[in-house]
Amino acid sequence: MLLADVAATSDAVAATRSRLAKRAAIAELLRRAADDSADDVEIVVAYLAGELRQRRTGLGWAALRHLPPPATTATLTVRDVDAAFEAIAALSGTGSEAARAAASAALFGAATEREQAFLRGLVAGELRQGALDSVVVDAVAEAAGVPADAVRRAVMLRGATGPVASAALLASAPGGDPLTVLAGFTLEVGRPVRPMLAQSAPDVGAAIEKLGSPGEVCVDVKLDGIRIQVHRLGDEVRVHTRSLDDITDRVPEIVAAVRALPSDRLVLDGEALALGPDGVPRPFQETAARSATREAREAAAGAAGDGSDVGASADPSDPAAEAALASRVQLSPFFFDVLHADGRDLVDAPLRERLAVLDQVAAPHTVRRLVTDDPAAAADFFAGALREQQEGVVVKSLEAPYAAGRRGAGWVKVKPRQTLDLVVLAVEWGSGRRQGTLSNIHLGARDPEGGFVMLGKTFKGMTDEMLAWQTRRFLELETTRSGHVVHVRPEQVVEIAFDGLQRSTRYPGGLALRFARVLRYRDDKSASEADTIDTVRSLAGY
Repeated sequence: MLLADVAATSDAVAATRSRLAKRAAIAELLRRAADDSADDVEIVVAYLAGELRQRRTGLGWAALRHLPPPATTATLTVRDVDAAFEAIAALSGTGSEAARAAASAALFGAATEREQAFLRGLVAGELRQGALDSVVVDAVAEAAGVPADAVRRAVMLRGATGPVASAALLASAPGGDPLTVLAGFTLEVGRPVRPMLAQSAPDVGAAIEKLGSPGEVCVDVKLDGIRIQVHRLGDEVRVHTRSLDDITDRVPEIVAAVRALPSDRLVLDGEALALGPDGVPRPFQETAARSATREAREAAAGAAGDGSDVGASADPSDPAAEAALASRVQLSPFFFDVLHADGRDLVDAPLRERLAVLDQVAAPHTVRRLVTDDPAAAADFFAGALREQQEGVVVKSLEAPYAAGRRGAGWVKVKPRQTLDLVVLAVEWGSGRRQGTLSNIHLGARDPEGGFVMLGKTFKGMTDEMLAWQTRRFLELETTRSGHVVHVRPEQVVEIAFDGLQRSTRYPGGLALRFARVLRYRDDKSASEADTIDTVRSLAGY
């Protein structure tokens, strides 16, 4: 299949807000890809979900800044592109940087202008076309003629959409049985599954109401660590992150803790957390630094503007530096769910039953929780978690199965909302559905000594009406341009919600916002009334 066909479908998907239209367009492309090759299906599924099959390519912003002249004719196939990225990802050692640049130039030089834009979005992780993985999963179901839940479950257990899509579409040919094929995807100890995710609620009462199940609920302390999924088969222990990356070699203390548990066949879900001597959680980036590879840190730092600088002080390519970091920062595992224990799959069991097994197999490494039917007691538990400097709580239905890979109705997280009034310093032109509008805003806190201190960027929380308004507004405030960035007079105040602050070497204030999102623009405030960098530092405990 030609890459141009995938880019055209991406454009069609970006041009509509209708989930049904997105699904139909993707389903049609997947049918055509299946007619060409099963290999094409896996690649197309990844690209339409906005991802490369190669988790790390080594290509950064610098490699995308200056592209060769585009080709005039579309000749690239998706297999050509996948093979090129595979070769780029395999480069290492002396001369690899030059070889990577040459290979990247050859690939982009063979692409048309539209294909170049599409490839750039894939590499940068900014293909904002509205075709999230959940939409692609629904499209696979439509193309194969099977219920979406059957595909979703298979994807959960396989840990990837591509292989499931390929199998289902090939089995949907005349004489095939895609449902039987999908049922063949089962939990396998040692192979990570997609983690269950939580919806959000503003407070505990709203979370309980969202569950819609009267009676007792489980309230877990929400830790500000890294999500881990641990598989044990005898003495073999593997530790995976939320994105299913294998970090086993980087967390030997977690491996040792799981080997000491009484059961030798386990799949556990939980968090890894760095604690201080007083038991208080250490800053998030200290935990993240122990788990992230160099490529993951660079990806986090360069991702579309959350201001991440996770673990920038540690260099995992230097064994001495890594050993020093490990000696300073020890991670502790805290498990809140069990998917398999001693030969028994528990994915379909209600949480109440899974928790009973968890207490048997994972003590003393379990997350603190409260089981109650009293909303006031649940609210008190939440307040206590905040006093302990935890991130919040997750309220869970005791009757819900483990619905992995999507934000189901069984778990609802509650975190305190912090807000700051900041000033917009610059704005970036959007892409995909936001093409032609000013989208990603650069955020600054007021410096009492003059000027503003940048804290990060965000394009989250913006409605279509807000995008249209801010495009007009910031063009009025424009001072200069550099590439896709429009610099503006620092006059517009915006109220930003965020989940926390972390140290950062990317910004002069030494801090960056985590998961920043726009609440509203504050026309009632002038820039001189915005929050100061001193206020931000006090929130971070500086």
